Amino acid sequence: MSPTDDALILIVDDDEAMRNSMCFLFASVGLQARAWDAADAFLADLPAPGTMRPGALVLDVRMPGMSGLELQCLLAARDFPLPIVIVTGHGDVQMAVEALKAGAFDFIEKPFKEQHLLDLVEAALRVSRARLTQDAQRREIAARLERLARREREVLEGILAGKANKVMAQDLDLSIKTIEGYRAAVMAKMQAGSVAELVRLIATLD
Repeated sequence: MSPTDDALILIVDDDEAMRNSMCFLFASVGLQARAWDAADAFLADLPAPGTMRPGALVLDVRMPGMSGLELQCLLAARDFPLPIVIVTGHGDVQMAVEALKAGAFDFIEKPFKEQHLLDLVEAALRVSRARLTQDAQRREIAARLERLARREREVLEGILAGKANKVMAQDLDLSIKTIEGYRAAVMAKMQAGSVAELVRLIATLD
């Protein structure tokens, strides 16, 4: 694993020795890490959407208070973008399987080999970068959409419905020339070079 300056590995585990060990392990390969001893403490420090760095969450299953699985469900409801690697004891494998079904990236059993954890985190980082790139693209496209005026949005809906300018002019009680002007404005504001590209941009939001 090569050093990655912008990545941050998040660790939630109530075992202090385990937290320290994982932080040291990640530091040894050039990865920054932050650790919390409980789910509540982690949630209190959770970055705002859109400001999160590439990374992964290494999450213990059994902890006092909120469990790892409960935290995972809560994060899913908040559209948490980072992959979650579940750390589990031998008796918690069924729980880990449930976590996978709920969207966890993978799980690792204690005691684990350090290289195994590093391999999982490296794979999770690749997924994280792809997700964050996609999220940034969606936010940019949504911002462009917000800049459209009401009439421009109506014309956009017509374009997406495959309506010709003449049909849109009739529907909106406007001249074809006016529709053409709105259509050009939509393409410019959405930064689309063609109708096909415009459709792909809108589909990205879905």
